[in-house]
Amino acid sequence: MNMIQKAKEQVQGLTKQAYTAAVKENLLPEGVTVEPSVEIPKDTANGDYTTTFCLAAAKAMKMNPRQVATILTEHMALEGSYFTSVEIAGPGFMNFRLGDKWFGDTVTAIESAGPDYGCSDMLKGRKIMVEFVSANPTGPMHMGNARGGALGDGLAACLDWAGYDVTREFYINDAGNQIEKFGKSLAIRYLQLYKGEDACPLPEECYQGADIIARAKEFAEVHGDAYVNKDFDELKKAIVADALPKNIEGLQRDLGKYRIKYDVWFHESDLHSSGAVKAVVDKLLETGACYKAEDGAIMYRSAQYAAKYGVVNKRKTDDGSEEEAKDEVLVRANGIPTYFAADIAYHYNKLAVRGFDKAIDVWGADHHGHAIRFAATMRAPALGLEGRKLDFLIMQMVRLMRGDEIVKVSKRTGKALSLADLMDEIGVDACRFFFNAKPDSHLEFDLDLAIRQDSENPVYYVQYAHARICTLLAAMAEAGCAVPAAADVDAALLTTPQERELIKQLAMLPEEIHLAARDYDPSRINRYVTELAARFHRFYNVCRIKDAEPAVRDARLKLADATRRVLEIGLGIIGVTAPEKM
Repeated sequence: MNMIQKAKEQVQGLTKQAYTAAVKENLLPEGVTVEPSVEIPKDTANGDYTTTFCLAAAKAMKMNPRQVATILTEHMALEGSYFTSVEIAGPGFMNFRLGDKWFGDTVTAIESAGPDYGCSDMLKGRKIMVEFVSANPTGPMHMGNARGGALGDGLAACLDWAGYDVTREFYINDAGNQIEKFGKSLAIRYLQLYKGEDACPLPEECYQGADIIARAKEFAEVHGDAYVNKDFDELKKAIVADALPKNIEGLQRDLGKYRIKYDVWFHESDLHSSGAVKAVVDKLLETGACYKAEDGAIMYRSAQYAAKYGVVNKRKTDDGSEEEAKDEVLVRANGIPTYFAADIAYHYNKLAVRGFDKAIDVWGADHHGHAIRFAATMRAPALGLEGRKLDFLIMQMVRLMRGDEIVKVSKRTGKALSLADLMDEIGVDACRFFFNAKPDSHLEFDLDLAIRQDSENPVYYVQYAHARICTLLAAMAEAGCAVPAAADVDAALLTTPQERELIKQLAMLPEEIHLAARDYDPSRINRYVTELAARFHRFYNVCRIKDAEPAVRDARLKLADATRRVLEIGLGIIGVTAPEKM
């Protein structure tokens, strides 16, 4: 139950009823169709909810807004509602103040919903896919994938809670140039084991990491020198077939440790082997969206579609300047499809073949320009995707800091910092919380802060609030004071500013989930639980529980337990644990 939305709907209903009553008395002209807009004032001195209806409707009524507000407040029937009063402010705002019923119903709603508090079914049935991380399977998961993992999984959770039918997907790039380079690197490292590095030098463009050497040795342990004198392409094919599944298993293992569970692991190679890439290129050719160049290459009219859909069609050159982007190559002159063709086929598969209403890709800021142009590409009439949409969550880059120093390597291994290294050093909770920061902002991740156990560390601060409540409830239960049911609590006793502000924050979770899903910003949940923890700490420091009069004690105990529940839910949405002890 969204108590914020219910309060807003009541303000709208009360305002309309007052207007109808005033019209019947000929105090206001009939026929005004302005819908009352309702907001929560930043300053609670201006009430709990406010509507600008009078300002918006006054012009149609040809009256002064304050005059309209005066008439409406005199006809406002607040009996039985969530509100105790309505006041006029400024040029014609009407400010409503909440009463005991709303605060009591909020606590009851949290108890009734249990672990599902914050869920909505308004968007039930709409299919949405979130594709994120999708790192090349040519090596271990690196630190750069950590932010995309946290944001992608957090966004998927918010969309899920908001009512969408959500699928999390990892796109395995197991075809194309990177796999060709992977195979070449592995094959040369294998041959070096028997012929030496001088006889088989590794080109600079190949993968240089120690993981490549390790995979080559694993292949040699099984096959010995059986492939030394075989055709190089045969060696590449065999060693890739051995190493690639191991790398994919490593990605799955690291992401599983990161608490990410994908519904689908989609192989790019399947698009090629099934003929899906060729089919989509043929479809675009038939409708004139593509053309054949003089050298035989098949070109997509990307410049034309960019202009049609108002997209700035520019791209970065090697020297950092911008130039007009040319039409994209879909199939090279040698007949080999490009990654762009595979991308079109993949997203066509998402939206047309598998029938998702919307697909969201989580990409880094360095792909921003391409994302805009590619979204225009998927709107080409030839693809027939009207009514289905491709969106992007673009995230800014991360800089890891330890004190004043930029971190590029692992303290443990002395090599490039991998996701596994990072989780080992600071823990999964800190990784998930910190990397889920606002996606459109650059992130400076302070590793020293992430392991501090004080209020300066936001994840510790929030988890401590949950543990503090658990300790309180256990102590009270041992003393014979169990948490009462909401029906046995008198919410009218929760009258201090700290109690009321805490309940208001508890009520905000469903709204924050809705806004996080709408704006593709799961970091709203970070900010929400941080503020909820802050309000609990203020409540706990001011409002006595153990020594309070029994009825007040029980009401406060119930409020603390409701806070515990909501903290656990909020942390769970962003993949962070809610410990009972710290």
